[in-house]
Amino acid sequence: MKPDSLIRTWIVEDHDTFRRSLQRLCVSERGLAPAHAFANGETMLSALKHASMDEKPDVLLLDVGLPGRSGLEIIGDVHKLAPDCRIVILTVFEDEEKISRAISAGASGYLVKTSRAETVVESIHEAAQGGSPMSPNVAASVVKMLAKLTKPAAQPIALSPRELDLLKLLVEGLTAKEIADRMQVSIHTTSTHTRNLFTKLNVHSRAAAVARALKDRMV
Repeated sequence: MKPDSLIRTWIVEDHDTFRRSLQRLCVSERGLAPAHAFANGETMLSALKHASMDEKPDVLLLDVGLPGRSGLEIIGDVHKLAPDCRIVILTVFEDEEKISRAISAGASGYLVKTSRAETVVESIHEAAQGGSPMSPNVAASVVKMLAKLTKPAAQPIALSPRELDLLKLLVEGLTAKEIADRMQVSIHTTSTHTRNLFTKLNVHSRAAAVARALKDRMV
């Protein structure tokens, strides 16, 4: 795999051992460029300000409980400095309020730190392709909470039959690969449809899309 096709991953994690373990996952054999890793958000944001477009991350693994500013507090700054970066929260917290705040702020996914290494790698790829990886034990509470917080759309949202099929599969909780198999398309095509669907629904994540679908009774 050519270097320019590798996914650029940055990591913000204050626990030294865990941070190094995440760095070790980022190798070309897994389709990932060597990761830049930081112990706090302020150092990462400083590096992001000075990074060229070719150096900025495709995916940011972001811890919540950081020294100084928390991961939740810097999501907005990351979006300003790297609008195309997909943020995946990686934390021990399963608190509904923290999860909701992270997703509402624009995080693309939410994984608990007990996730297997293979799951973390798969989630980086899914996020880079426009998906919204989320630990199963987190997803249900996120959807329930976001459904309460999400206001109904002012006007009906027109979805194509393909987009509506995709939304139904997201509501069912299928993974990106399962959706691709069900729709008989490649996972890359599924990711494109998912990004277009998110744009139409004005959401940033799978959980928010499902919440919108349930709130507006779209499926």
